[in-house]
This record gives sequence, structure tokens and C-alpha cells, in this order.
Amino acid sequence: MKNNNSNTKLILLHPYIQKQGGSNRLWLLAFVSFFTVAFLLTLIYTREYSTPTASTSTTAAAATFGGAPLPTTVINTLLHYASTSNNSFHMAYAELKQISDVLRKCSSPCNFLVFGLTQETLLWKALNHNGRTVFIDENRYYAAYMEEKHPEIDAYDVQYTTKLSDLHELVASTKKQIRNECRPVQNLLFSECKLGLNDLPNHVYEVDWDVILVDGPRGEWPDAPGRMSPIFTSGVLARSKKGGNAKTHVFVHDFYGEVQRVCGDEFLCKENLVESSDTLGHYVLERMDATSFQFCTQNSTLPKASSS
Repeated sequence: MKNNNSNTKLILLHPYIQKQGGSNRLWLLAFVSFFTVAFLLTLIYTREYSTPTASTSTTAAAATFGGAPLPTTVINTLLHYASTSNNSFHMAYAELKQISDVLRKCSSPCNFLVFGLTQETLLWKALNHNGRTVFIDENRYYAAYMEEKHPEIDAYDVQYTTKLSDLHELVASTKKQIRNECRPVQNLLFSECKLGLNDLPNHVYEVDWDVILVDGPRGEWPDAPGRMSPIFTSGVLARSKKGGNAKTHVFVHDFYGEVQRVCGDEFLCKENLVESSDTLGHYVLERMDATSFQFCTQNSTLPKASSS
């Protein structure tokens, strides 16, 4: 009976010992497997991101040069691929080159304000990689989408209150208020001018912009907002600079449009137009004194002040 009890104990202990040993081997195998997989993933990840690919974004390509200016070959390559995009709404090479040349000559850090999120958005960010680039768009959902997809993009939405069909009425109203709410030199944050954008982020009014591109809002139908406000606002921002370079380059895309031509003549002025084509107008505006009350010196239709 004593022997039976002893044998029973041996039978009970034996499988327990085997199970424990098997468990240890399973843990060891899992441990080794984990580190093997981790090593392979690290190797693949490192090779993938250390080797340039055709799908590398223009912003990432620019970032590889750190704080140094982009080499000419890189700029020309970016312009080439941007101008040969399959998208039917992209800018032509000549237009891209004209804006790119100004950005290259801009003192670093260059302040670049763009009205409109377009096919060229990532290109502008890349070409001005050492500076500040801010985008303004009328579609808040698209602005949020672009920021989520490209965290390096600084985009804000704006609500336009104008209508393209009211072009001439708005221009006439603005000229009547040129000594009051629609002055050429002012902080538009506190303005009630119908063409002035006063709901942009506060810092937009504080930055001395070196280059401004008007390529939005979209639409050419009667109820579309038109580009009256961005053009007027660009003219005021350029003339109201507090510091930095006294000159501001203002580009107006789709220059063939009536709104672009009319507002360009009235608020950016023919005497400041240094280059133009059917699709792009290039103005260079200078900072003005706060006591100035006219946008243009040539062919100005500013109403004379009444004599006392």
C-alpha cells in the first residue's frame, strides 16, 4: 500500500514536470521569434526610407537640404514635374518659373501668402522651404483635409461675402470709402470695408509678406465670390508693411478674367505691373505712408476731398 502511494506520486509529478519544461521552451521560442521579426521590420523600414522613390513628395525632397537654398537642378526638376502633371488645372511652366524666380531671390526667411489651395500647393511649400508659407482657402473642409494629409501645410479657411456679379458696384463702393474704411494703409482686422478680409487669423495681418499669390477663390459664375477681396486685401497688406523689405511681389493668376483685370488696375495699379500674360500678372508694390489715401498715382479716379 505504501509502495502504491509512492508510485502514484511519481505518476502525478512526471507530466507536470514535462508540461513546465514545454512551457519554458514555448516562451523562449516566442521571445526569439519576436526579436527576429522586429529586426526584419527595422531593416525593411530603414531601407525603404533611405532610398529615394518616385512618389517622394516635393516637401520631403526640399527638407533634405536643411536650411540651405534648394539647388537649381532640384528647383528645375520640381517645376518640370509640376508643369507636366496630368491635372488639367495646373499652371504652365512659364508661370511656375516666374513665381519660383521671385521666391529664390527673396531674403530668407521669405514670407509667402497664397490665396487658394491648388495643384501647386505642395510645390509652393517646397520652394519656400526655409520660409513661412500660409494658404487661405474658401473651403474649410478642403483646408482641414489638406492639413490632415500634409501636416506641414499651414492652411486657413475664410468666408467670402462678395459675389462676382457685384464686381463694379463693390469697386465703386470701395473707392467712395477710400479715405475711411477702405484706406490703402490700415490693419484690415479692424476694417469694415466690403472688399477687405477681416476674419483671417490675427497673425496674418502682422506678418510682413514678401510674396503674395492670388489663385483663389474658385468659380466664375455670377454667385461665385470672385477674387475682388483677395486682390484688394493683397494691395492693403503690401502697402501696410511695418518692416522687412519695402517691396512686395503680388501675382494674380487667371489674369484674363474681368475681375482680375479690373481689381488689378484699381488696387494693385498699372504702374506697378512689371510683367503680364493672359494667365499671370506680376505686380511689385511698395510700402506707403499711413497718410496716403490713394492706391494708384496714375489714372486715379479718386474723388477729390471737399474743400472746407
